Amino acid sequence: MKPIENQCMLITYADSMGGDLKKLEKVMDTYFREEIRGIHILPFYPSSGDRGFAVVNYDEVDPKFGSFEDIRRLGEKYFLAADFMLNHISIRSREFRDYMEKGDESEYRDMFIHWKEFWPEGEPTEADLAVLYSRKPGGPKREFTLKNGQKVDLWCTFFEEQVDIDPHSAETQRYYERNLHRIASYVPMIRFDAFAYASKVPGTSCFFVEPEIWDVLDISTKPLKETGTAMLAEIHEEYRIQLKLAEKGHYVYDFALPLLLLHGLEFGRTDRLLHWLSICPHNQVTTLDTHDGIGVVDAAGLMTEEEIDAISTIVRDRYVREFTKLPEELQARDVFWASRIRTGSGKEKIYQLSGTFFSAMDEDEDAYLLARIVQLFTPGIPQIYYVGLLAGKNDFSCLEHGEGGREVNRHNFTEEEIRERIRAPFLQKLYEAMRFRNRCEAFGGTFTADGGDGTIRMRWEKEQHAAELFADFRTKSYRITETVSGTEYVVQ
Repeated sequence: MKPIENQCMLITYADSMGGDLKKLEKVMDTYFREEIRGIHILPFYPSSGDRGFAVVNYDEVDPKFGSFEDIRRLGEKYFLAADFMLNHISIRSREFRDYMEKGDESEYRDMFIHWKEFWPEGEPTEADLAVLYSRKPGGPKREFTLKNGQKVDLWCTFFEEQVDIDPHSAETQRYYERNLHRIASYVPMIRFDAFAYASKVPGTSCFFVEPEIWDVLDISTKPLKETGTAMLAEIHEEYRIQLKLAEKGHYVYDFALPLLLLHGLEFGRTDRLLHWLSICPHNQVTTLDTHDGIGVVDAAGLMTEEEIDAISTIVRDRYVREFTKLPEELQARDVFWASRIRTGSGKEKIYQLSGTFFSAMDEDEDAYLLARIVQLFTPGIPQIYYVGLLAGKNDFSCLEHGEGGREVNRHNFTEEEIRERIRAPFLQKLYEAMRFRNRCEAFGGTFTADGGDGTIRMRWEKEQHAAELFADFRTKSYRITETVSGTEYVVQ
């Protein structure tokens, strides 16, 4: 398999660029061979829901996508990343079905977190609930009925098809080891989905609880240390958590960058971005968009609450403006412009904004191109969501098919759509910049950034090579130059 490289990386579902893994390979080889050097393939295993994140088993690739041979072949051409659900498992999995069948006699019984056993008094107190970090109304539990008729409440952080597992259980650790070894034989990087929720302690937020989270990290990364596989933690929260993980040498996400750029380009400011660039880790994977939307909580502490509210309102209004053009029967199905979360302080706040990044920018091609180019110059591996690679717009047709609002940002492209879309002149400029990012040696060197009054200069230097971006956020204009052995060339 190809090792990880500091070059442009795609993130996509297995069936979103052509229809399956073989077609994905064809699309990448035909249209993006020089622009994309790595691919994060979102969960491609058999799953019972949540677009692949309710994994039934990791033993095979879902046959509708292909096989592990397809993964292996892609891994010879592109460095790959894959997902592992550290916090939960499908209720259709062999392990959970065995527990439902056998109850307390099941060998997997202790994999699952029993609500009444978790709390010292059998139930959480009002104080416990007040500090709990919760993703859904009613709290993170669900009632199940065993075959013998006994009812049990189990910890369930997310969706109906998922149930949480206990990383401290011996059987869970065997589950981790068995499956992580298999995945690691095909990819050099594994993303731990919902990592922060795996630390649960009564009386706390049960989200990235220290020092317990470091015990979970040691347990879960033990199989990866044996294979030399990198771990990428998927955590949506304020930036200090990312810094803590990065200090321990792990790859982390730059989920703060999207909102910083949306705000900066909307108001012609670079001060918040410059501050982040002065403190951000370099062992990060940068993003502008994800399959779940645009992070909001991730910018906390880097922007004021007023600034976050201001840009969130603008993005919401753009979303709602297009949504209200739909027929009334579709509008009645889902007004999903944002997801919310109740934090450990008991306050509810916007978690993520729905929709594509291009639509969030009001389909402003100049602003979008500049945002992407800033991403390419930001320290870290630039990861580009497949919808973003094609500057896709909000696709409300998902509501016609009875799908949820998050699918607005998950349009599946045919090869014909891809071939047509990449002709857009502003995307051709983006792809040229991506090719430059992949070939220029300066990006492995020393980074500096400065600016003011709505401008920014980002510069990379390594030996005789330099790459520099000068951008004006007020006019959405930019200039890229490359210096080789003292001679400067204009790239764009």
